[in-house]
Amino acid sequence: MLPVARVTLSHPGQLNAISIQMWRELRQCFEEISAHTDLRVAVISGQHSAFAAGADISEFAEQRMSREQVRAYHEDIIAPALRAIAHCPIPVVAAIDGACVGGGLEIACVCDLRIATDRSRFGVPINRLGFPMAPQEAAALVGCVGAATALELLLEGRLMDAEEAYDKGLVNRVVPQSLFDEAVNTLIQNIRAGGPAAARRHKWLIRRLMELAQGPGLTAAQHDASWDFADSQDYRRGISAFLNKTSPDFQDD
Repeated sequence: MLPVARVTLSHPGQLNAISIQMWRELRQCFEEISAHTDLRVAVISGQHSAFAAGADISEFAEQRMSREQVRAYHEDIIAPALRAIAHCPIPVVAAIDGACVGGGLEIACVCDLRIATDRSRFGVPINRLGFPMAPQEAAALVGCVGAATALELLLEGRLMDAEEAYDKGLVNRVVPQSLFDEAVNTLIQNIRAGGPAAARRHKWLIRRLMELAQGPGLTAAQHDASWDFADSQDYRRGISAFLNKTSPDFQDD
């Protein structure tokens, strides 16, 4: 049997909320996977009853308050991890069972295929925190679901069930939770039945075509301006309310 790399998101008791250390380990893990020429498929899943329920909120106060901290968090920690997954030369499958929210959804979006159980939920409710999605992460979301669904997720901040996520192209397949392991294994076997060189070339080709279709992206000035929110009072109101479990009073000042 040809080898399959299995990566598990694990943060016991926190629905696998992703810490800074987990982002770093995820990047390292996929850099190592990319270096192994004998691997044919990589599968990312979450431990127990969730895929990943967003970021580790306990790190907000110390790691994500100033503009410099926020930018470094997204550009130096999250973006390299997502890029390592997206640029992995072999097919990467997100096996989603349970909450797939925030950073968890971003991870799923940069995978090549997404299979989910019927109890899974999807969303990016950062509007309730009063700040926008970072540019690289937004590009991954739009590349996965398109502009209309991306805006629906970001502007409403609600969670989609698995059926709606499938209808809108966010996931490729939805199966009953009792059949999940079997369905994931079948998907792996289907990929392995094809030529490995063809799979790698297909990944490279589709990624390149998407890059050409998306155009040059933000200018340096536009990219720098995308972090202005970190200097706003609404950002602090949102984070404070989230940490204190209260409703924010956004004022856009």
